[in-house]
Amino acid sequence: MADKTRLETLEDCEDFINGSMWLGTGGGGTYDIAMEMLSNALEDGLSLEWVDIDSVDDDVWTATFSVHGSLAPKTQETLDEIERNGLVDELGDSCVIEAIKELEAFMGHKFGCLIPSEMGPEAAAQPLVVGAQMGLTVVDGDYIGRGVPEETQSTYSLYGKQSNFFTSVDRWGNRTIVKHAANAQALERIAKMLAVAAYGETAVATTPLVAREVKEILVRGTYSKCLTIGRALRSARNNGADPVDAGLKAAGGWRLFEGQVSEFEAGTMNGYWVGSVNIEGTGKHFGQNLGVWFKNENLVSWLDGEPWVCSPDLLALLHPDGHGIYNTDFQVGQKLAAIGMKGVEGFRTEQGLKLASPRYFGFDIDYVPIEELMTG
Repeated sequence: MADKTRLETLEDCEDFINGSMWLGTGGGGTYDIAMEMLSNALEDGLSLEWVDIDSVDDDVWTATFSVHGSLAPKTQETLDEIERNGLVDELGDSCVIEAIKELEAFMGHKFGCLIPSEMGPEAAAQPLVVGAQMGLTVVDGDYIGRGVPEETQSTYSLYGKQSNFFTSVDRWGNRTIVKHAANAQALERIAKMLAVAAYGETAVATTPLVAREVKEILVRGTYSKCLTIGRALRSARNNGADPVDAGLKAAGGWRLFEGQVSEFEAGTMNGYWVGSVNIEGTGKHFGQNLGVWFKNENLVSWLDGEPWVCSPDLLALLHPDGHGIYNTDFQVGQKLAAIGMKGVEGFRTEQGLKLASPRYFGFDIDYVPIEELMTG
């Protein structure tokens, strides 16, 4: 098999997760939990590594998984209800492994390769850990190129590779097999309702494809991109340079805005963390306002009330040191920077925009590519 990229030290892991927070655009899990996953795996002697998809034989069966649910922390009321219902955390993070095993049993064959579903701290870290635990190859890429709230924003949905069946296992031990969902939207909704029933989240395994098909639709190189961004951030901090500028040079993108949080409101809606954050400009952006709407991830923005950078392009909110901000962690008065990056070309097509544009999320806004906004 071709050369592998391996996370060998805690510093490697920190860089990888810091880069993944840029592509996660406010979702995809928390930095702390992702680092705990990776550090525990290193302590256990697991090899956290990935390979180029072209090094995987065409006939190898692959699977992907995701953890469906809201970013919202559990309230005391929810915790009390879990206790009253006698639920015990039997599986923890191993519910992901169990979901993959259930899919293997349903399909009647073993998988040889894991395909990450999306980017973001936990979304990027967990496939590496699960792959090492199960002896499965993990590839350098994913099906989205960023963090998104729904299965419908994946290339397997875009190109008609969605299986429309899946297995679900939550930490309480509930196991569900959905043999057929009417379409990708129905699959997403059913999975989210199972997450609601599980008091927050459930592991879903789906989209079994042979590697030949994966090679046609994979967003390549996203794991390596995360590591490159993170290393650029570290190098800039160590050398007294601006980490945001260094990260943007590595990622390819634009510095959009600088300011401080003036308003933040959010709540759980149908299994998603939905809300908005308003940012008052500082420095050269003094007197301006940036508004960002998120559904788990940042998806729509307005500059001084006018539509601005929107999905499928990426908008990430960062601390001034370049560290990404999770969309539950905003505080009024918090200083931050907004950066933007181009989204996957496939989602800029007519069919792609039907799945990922502001109109898909209910806004009467025409998508304008970020590079046109920047040159305009």
